Amino acid sequence: MPRTHNSSPFSPEILRTAYAHGFFPMPHPVTGQIHWFNPDPRAIIPLAAFHCSHSLHRSLRKKNFEITIDKAFSEVMRGCANRDETWITEDFINAYTELHHEGDAHSIEVWAGTSLVGGVYGISLGGAFFAESMFSKIRDASKIALFHLVERLKGQGFTLLEVQFLTPHLASLGAVEISAEEYLVHLQNALLLDQVFNNPPFNK
Repeated sequence: MPRTHNSSPFSPEILRTAYAHGFFPMPHPVTGQIHWFNPDPRAIIPLAAFHCSHSLHRSLRKKNFEITIDKAFSEVMRGCANRDETWITEDFINAYTELHHEGDAHSIEVWAGTSLVGGVYGISLGGAFFAESMFSKIRDASKIALFHLVERLKGQGFTLLEVQFLTPHLASLGAVEISAEEYLVHLQNALLLDQVFNNPPFNK
């Protein structure tokens, strides 16, 4: 696909290089200047250790939602940005949407009828997925999106799910902190793999 120009201060090439070396961008809350972060410790969700609570099990069993993949990437980003304070600026939406068009950024969408009620998006490189943000308009929708993301990553042979910083919410889902040094080892091993995120799930 031809690459189109955008006004973002970072290109898809810069994003791929940064993530492959352990960095991710966020704008300064006052100046808007992009800063590159490589936190120590780093938060990941071990794919085998994702915690599915009883309430999430109940929500999944109800099957009231439709789950799609890469159907509404920009809309998921805008859903994640729709809060009182957000780092997801138009520059971010433009840059990550371009990366999505090039096949390296993906979204899981949760629908109730025709309404987008939750989702998660991030970048995939090799066997690593870098989850950027998620949102929910109704109870458990973001958790359902994350559950389906984890299931897809496991089914596709991914080995690393990075979630940047540990929060109580992410910890309740199985996220843990590891050192930056350990994270880079996991990252480099994952980048040696050649996994494809948007193949049908559980395709052996």
